[in-house]
Amino acid sequence: MTTNTPALSRPSLLSLFARFRELALVGFIVLLIIVISLQNPRFLTFTNFRDILLDISILAMIALAQGMVIITRGIDLSVASMLALTAMMVAFVVKAFPDTPLVFTVLLGTASGAVLGSINGLVITVGKVPPIIATLGTLGVYRGLVFFYSKGNWINPVDLPSSFKQLAKAVPLDLPNLVIVALIVAAIAYVFLNYTRAGRDIYALGTNPEAAKISGIRTDRVTFMVYLISGIVCGLAGVMWASRFEAAQTNTALGFELQTVAAAVIGGVSMLGGIGTVPGVLLGALLLGIIQNGLTLSNISQFWQLAVQGFLILLAVILDSTIQQRIKQTAVRGAVK
Repeated sequence: MTTNTPALSRPSLLSLFARFRELALVGFIVLLIIVISLQNPRFLTFTNFRDILLDISILAMIALAQGMVIITRGIDLSVASMLALTAMMVAFVVKAFPDTPLVFTVLLGTASGAVLGSINGLVITVGKVPPIIATLGTLGVYRGLVFFYSKGNWINPVDLPSSFKQLAKAVPLDLPNLVIVALIVAAIAYVFLNYTRAGRDIYALGTNPEAAKISGIRTDRVTFMVYLISGIVCGLAGVMWASRFEAAQTNTALGFELQTVAAAVIGGVSMLGGIGTVPGVLLGALLLGIIQNGLTLSNISQFWQLAVQGFLILLAVILDSTIQQRIKQTAVRGAVK
């Protein structure tokens, strides 16, 4: 009597990639570092790597929040507009009141972001508007509020006190404060997703919304929560953005939402929901940062950077879709046998 168990015992290349996605991403990043270093010796220096970490810190924070949203089968296209609006609000407050405590500016930014994120959550859960439509609408509304609030004016470095400008750029531990804040956000996100009931509910909702609802999970509450978290993180990022770049402009972070989706999806967050990890998102952000830095050192146009991001998103989505289809086919064959 013959069986097919030997064939089943040999995992395919796609299944191995799905199982060790982060490891594969690490390998690709190492290979990319080697290639860029051979072309440009300036790349492989501590100062340059610190600059890369500084460049991707805000991206990583928002990509983590975006990843949580995508895991629930949603998407938040308003992240860049929320960042821009909170950055503008905080910058105007600091300009008018230079002695404002830094703690208050951070609280103001996160509270403002929480309000904006809550609006997204309510529109989606109460209004029953699809996430892509709801956040596309608030993307325009929030960006319009930036113009309305600022009356088209920009906040320049001379308008901001030195204490606020140092909030993101001070280097107490050989790393800028902004990088440290991003690491803290990542640690909190990791614990939240892996060791709390709310984190498990996020994965359950993304894996099978109907089953999650039947099992007693309040799916609307979970959905509202992830958009609230997205707003809070964007509010914090807005404060750090205004501090790091010493400015707030009407076009702040324009198009940044694409980068957050790219970092999340490249890092292994499935657009189909239910799959994604904090280390994967961080690696996705790091990969984008390395590519951007390498292209900049090579004096290659930023338009190519956008093209590379778009290509990587397409590649990641196609690969994820292929993996999911292969997993389903394997499950069906196993059930038949």
